[in-house]
Amino acid sequence: MISRSMNDRRIAFIMCSNDDLYASECELYIRSLSVPDGYEVDVLIVKEATSMAAGYNEAMRATDAKYKVYLHQDVLMRQKRFIFEILRIFQSDESIGMIGVVGNPVIPENGVMWDGKNDTRVGGVYGDAIYSASDELIRNPAGEYQEVEVVDGLLIATQYDIPWREDVYDGWHFYDCSQSLEFRRAGYRIVVPHMDKPWCFHDNDVHYLGEDYEKYRRRFCLDKSTEIR
Repeated sequence: MISRSMNDRRIAFIMCSNDDLYASECELYIRSLSVPDGYEVDVLIVKEATSMAAGYNEAMRATDAKYKVYLHQDVLMRQKRFIFEILRIFQSDESIGMIGVVGNPVIPENGVMWDGKNDTRVGGVYGDAIYSASDELIRNPAGEYQEVEVVDGLLIATQYDIPWREDVYDGWHFYDCSQSLEFRRAGYRIVVPHMDKPWCFHDNDVHYLGEDYEKYRRRFCLDKSTEIR
């Protein structure tokens, strides 16, 4: 974990972008969120990143915000009180290091979060073809939140800085699963909160994941086989 002085009254929203239109609309929704008194919001957009992990590391080092929200450029925030909600969860329990809007309590054997005969994912998001949650939540935690082993990278909020493994995940897949492992290895809990309705819209209808997907899936399966310290 990175040790440095952090501003606990600042929230940084971080995205990697290759499309100015997507990024500007994403930022427009971020700027429309309700902000608690005394808090500041920054938006950091990384262009021409060599990988998602590298871009996130660059932005992470560039801000002293204690609270960071890493999100895809095609995610639109629908929950106006999103900042209030994540602050409430983080500040209620210092052991919670990461919050996602979609996660899985158990990583499937093949490493693919949404795969498996018995889908155990929790959370939800509007408009994502992969998650089939256009109008409903996949599965809502019964309590305030549910602890999970891994969260989806469409949106990840953190209250601690742990470097993203750009040395291993030097592409665009499984960086989110890797970071989930890193937080758990550092002793932090990962949760998906209870949501009356999904908190965001994800404009993702891509079914082809690219030739590199299988390469990074294999890397992640080797990675997760290492015992959590």
